Amino acid sequence: MPVRQAVTGAAELLVSAEDTSIAYRSGDVPVLATPRVVALCEEATVAALDGALEHGRTSVGARVELTHLTAVGTGSRVRAVATLERTEGRRLVFSVSVTDSFGLVAVGKVTRVVVDKEHFVGKATSQGERCQRH
Repeated sequence: MPVRQAVTGAAELLVSAEDTSIAYRSGDVPVLATPRVVALCEEATVAALDGALEHGRTSVGARVELTHLTAVGTGSRVRAVATLERTEGRRLVFSVSVTDSFGLVAVGKVTRVVVDKEHFVGKATSQGERCQRH
């Protein structure tokens, strides 16, 4: 079953100290960390695909292009929205935006790839075991 385009998902976050660049060790200011913005965008893409993939299938992140436009302090609420823009075989390309009560916080694209869940996890596990032996 192919995923239909224009499917949309969202994710919200009340920014806390655990979401800041200090907590993520990506900076030294107490504002929403860019890695946390990326994770929120990925969460929105996963929400968009909820129930849309065949049994035994999942999607994994493959590429993120994000422009983080403005700082957001703790106590603010942000919302990420992801809309499936196009499919390229197993690749799903989403446009994403993050907003707060003042406007646009970040924009970009997130690409996910549809995989067989069991095969993907098995392959990752065997690669991890191989690395531990060397």
